[in-house]
Amino acid sequence: MTTHEPHLLHGPEPDVADAGHPRPPERVGFFTDTSVCIGCKACEVACKEWNAVPEDGLDLTGMSYDNTGALGASSWRHVAFIEQDKPLGGQQTQPELRWLMASDVCKHCTHAACLDVCPTGSLFRTEFGTVVVQEDICNGCGYCVPACPYGVIEQREGDGRAWKCTLCYDRLGAGQEPACAKACPTESIQFGPLDDLREKAAARVEQLHATGVPDARLYGEDPADGVGGAGALFLLLDEPEVYGLPPDPVVTTRDLPAMWRHAGVAAAALLTGLAAVFAGGRR
Repeated sequence: MTTHEPHLLHGPEPDVADAGHPRPPERVGFFTDTSVCIGCKACEVACKEWNAVPEDGLDLTGMSYDNTGALGASSWRHVAFIEQDKPLGGQQTQPELRWLMASDVCKHCTHAACLDVCPTGSLFRTEFGTVVVQEDICNGCGYCVPACPYGVIEQREGDGRAWKCTLCYDRLGAGQEPACAKACPTESIQFGPLDDLREKAAARVEQLHATGVPDARLYGEDPADGVGGAGALFLLLDEPEVYGLPPDPVVTTRDLPAMWRHAGVAAAALLTGLAAVFAGGRR
């Protein structure tokens, strides 16, 4: 496993050749179109079945029909149910109850803080540009948990190791699409080359705007954002905060290079001062 330096914010997309993949295929990812999500949770079930993810409770939260609650070590896909007294289109004047349904997942960030802080190399970037945890190498230190700006990665209770979506790395290696995308009946979850997905997502937003849905917007598609663009794009029908997503995520290791430089300068100054004191004492 190769070592890596923390990424520079707004730099180029990470070169997977640096991770030991000299001739990688196209970077792939997800595009989740929440406007056609029906909340069936087929993605959650398919993810658990394929990846042998344990069940995480079947009790409703009491606040909605959501019985998952959030992404975590045993929930690699989470379908949110958000109730609003708000019309869907711009033509209606009277508020009407609507549900916003959205299947959330790990963002597989371009600049992945979880990858930066992992001391064992358990987290690594694959040849497909995704970020995966090797559970047999994870030592359970938990550094990656607070490092994630989305709160995705988590340590499993009774296990201690960190777990999250792998974007079905084993299926990608066999030329198959991830289980969640395969199971989605409405194609709300789409999988493919990331550049193609960005084009599809932009076209879909334009289509929704033209049909009277002015609040439609993209999330995670901008390579100049705080994580260098995500490997999982989302079409949202409201502000990101409504879906529990940070409006302006920033890679938490952004300032590490500058911090280490300052620490180095301070250490050099201290050593110089100590050398001067000892040199003066010998006179």
